[in-house]
Amino acid sequence: MAAVDVLNSAGEKVSETQLPDEIFSIPVKTSVLHEVVRSQLAARREGSAASKTRGMIKGSTRKLFRQKGTGNARAGSVKSPLRKGGGTIFGPSPRSFAYKVPEKVRKLALKMALSSKMEDKTLFVIDDIKLDKIKTKMLASVLGALNLDDILIVSDAQDTNLELSSRNIPDIKVIKTAGLNVYDILKYKNILLIESSIQNITGRLG
Repeated sequence: MAAVDVLNSAGEKVSETQLPDEIFSIPVKTSVLHEVVRSQLAARREGSAASKTRGMIKGSTRKLFRQKGTGNARAGSVKSPLRKGGGTIFGPSPRSFAYKVPEKVRKLALKMALSSKMEDKTLFVIDDIKLDKIKTKMLASVLGALNLDDILIVSDAQDTNLELSSRNIPDIKVIKTAGLNVYDILKYKNILLIESSIQNITGRLG
């Protein structure tokens, strides 16, 4: 197990904690990380492109003119795709771009993402972040003491004061361990684990 310093809100070392090697110190394969990030981004695509078929067009279903004797090509409804304002043939329709990656691969990628932060020495642990009220200035002072920016804060439980206080600080995100994902870990330069969240991460990935 790797020993990591546990800091307090003033940026001072107060203790040490052990991080399991099978989660925080495994070989990193970029191909695995790439596949999982691609699946996450694909799932976020809206796929909202749509066009109307002739059945969706509003208009009369009356035959435009009689079948024979006019010299024109036979024509039916005004909604025909051949006419201006008519329906579209084989046009796009709303769909999902999501595709699934095996659960074992997702877990492995999550471990690799955490290991990469550990390897780059951009993973930090804090004993707790206690905010008595929603105050951006209070959180900014804590991050200033830690000398961190562009940071992902991982909490073990819902903390409304922490989440709302972070909204006006650029390049910062607060996430619960249940929502921890590869994309967010790699997106932010630093990751700050609240000490109590380590047990939840270990239980989820161990």
